[in-house]
Amino acid sequence: MSDHHDEGPAAPAQRSRTVVVSFLGAIVRPMGSWMPIGGAVDLVTQLGLDAPSVRTAVFRLTRRGWLESEARDGIRGYALTQTALKALSAGDEIVWHARQPADLSDGWCIFTFSVPESARTKRHQLRSHLTSLGFGNAGAGVWIAPARMRDAAVQAIDELGLTQRCALFVGDYAGGQDLMRLLAQSWDLEDIDARYREFIARHSGVRAALDGGQCLDGAQAFVAYLGLIDEWRRLPFRDPGLPPEVLPPDWSAPAAGELFERLVETLGERALAYAATHWPADA
Repeated sequence: MSDHHDEGPAAPAQRSRTVVVSFLGAIVRPMGSWMPIGGAVDLVTQLGLDAPSVRTAVFRLTRRGWLESEARDGIRGYALTQTALKALSAGDEIVWHARQPADLSDGWCIFTFSVPESARTKRHQLRSHLTSLGFGNAGAGVWIAPARMRDAAVQAIDELGLTQRCALFVGDYAGGQDLMRLLAQSWDLEDIDARYREFIARHSGVRAALDGGQCLDGAQAFVAYLGLIDEWRRLPFRDPGLPPEVLPPDWSAPAAGELFERLVETLGERALAYAATHWPADA
């Protein structure tokens, strides 16, 4: 559930946008793809954001075509557009599925391109898109990913009109430079693993409390649920889902994914029930 991948500490305006996007995907969509603006602001500010920044994020998403103004029962609100639903659905494919490890026997997708300086904007867009798809930079103009990303790469090239300036190869590793060393140079695997570890450290307390029989009230469950999803949804965009055979034995992604799934299952229903109290009864 993401409009694009986000990395590093977020500035206040950026965090407002990411939390609102997470809110749209995790709360508004299952609530019928419409939200009352007053209730939405009340909910999102419970994560520590101020109301003006939340309203600004909503306004900017409206300008981008994600939201359209729609009143229900005399209550001002916003409906998700097809643009938003399509983007959120595309994000789901990565957030919920891309962390699954690739099969080493499927091989690798090697992508090369040569885009002139006169088209540097498209070159930057292509690099950003490849990174968000999970490609790693193996050298100047050379990118690598598990073979399953071939179709997504072809689509990216086509959308940017760069097909004639790119070449795509799929095949097996045959020898030469050590594969694990090459992959470690193509992605910052240490940083990715560190972020998974930080996620585990930040959210394991909630799991321990729930496992210990502590019951969270609706507001607590909502804040924990939305905060969990907002932090998690950025992690898989950085993780290429490499085969286990080429990863360190203490790779943290499986443990982080298991924690995420457990908490989503435990908190989701209560969080949505609490959010529903901020919706008009007949909406």
